[in-house]
Amino acid sequence: MFTEARRTGLRDALVAAAEGDPRVTAAALVGSAAVGREDRWSDIDLALAVAPDADFGRVVADWTARMAAHDVVDRLDLPLGATLFRVFLLRDTLQVDLSFWPAAEFGATGPKWRLLFGAANEELPHVRPPRARDLVGRAWLHALHVRSSLARGRGWQAEHMLSGMREQVLALACLRHGLPAVQGRGVDDLPGEVTGPFAETLARSVAPDEVGRAFAVTTRALLAEVALVDAALAARLDETLRRLGGLAPG
Repeated sequence: MFTEARRTGLRDALVAAAEGDPRVTAAALVGSAAVGREDRWSDIDLALAVAPDADFGRVVADWTARMAAHDVVDRLDLPLGATLFRVFLLRDTLQVDLSFWPAAEFGATGPKWRLLFGAANEELPHVRPPRARDLVGRAWLHALHVRSSLARGRGWQAEHMLSGMREQVLALACLRHGLPAVQGRGVDDLPGEVTGPFAETLARSVAPDEVGRAFAVTTRALLAEVALVDAALAARLDETLRRLGGLAPG
């Protein structure tokens, strides 16, 4: 298991290497370290701006070779437009995220960003949270698939769709409380009176009766959240959602 000292030492070494690489015009910390909220389990997240006249692929390859010296066991690429996020898993379980940005597109896309050196594009739009209306749509879409999966006797698929439905409802609650609404990041910060009832939305098995029970509870939770978002939409959806979830008419 990695230590905090090991993480700090490796991050400092990577930042020093970036400052010494003429092809890297700027670097920034991203994530919890950028806002002073690191804990024992935080990873390393470093963004690098690649000079316009540099060979982008060569820069990525050279930095990948540099990381190989730190006992990498696997890596994952997550491209986003012209930017490449390369995620490294080290043997001691430390995660290192290196993102390579064209210099013209390098800049903060969210609040967890701290420029270390160089210049950043100050005009980049921040990534916006999901719209409540979209979360509602995703929730009822998952609900349709829970219903059909149960009808077809596909318990595992039904439970998978139920988990997706619950995710959207919890995201709605996070939005309502001004918390991060993606990847479950705000759920643990919701008030206990909000999350408490969601314990019953968890299916204890993939048996049809149990998934159906949890589906009904999740449907009630969805109806409650929609009513808080848009009363008119809640009224339109009420009868249909109750039919899907096997609930009595309201």
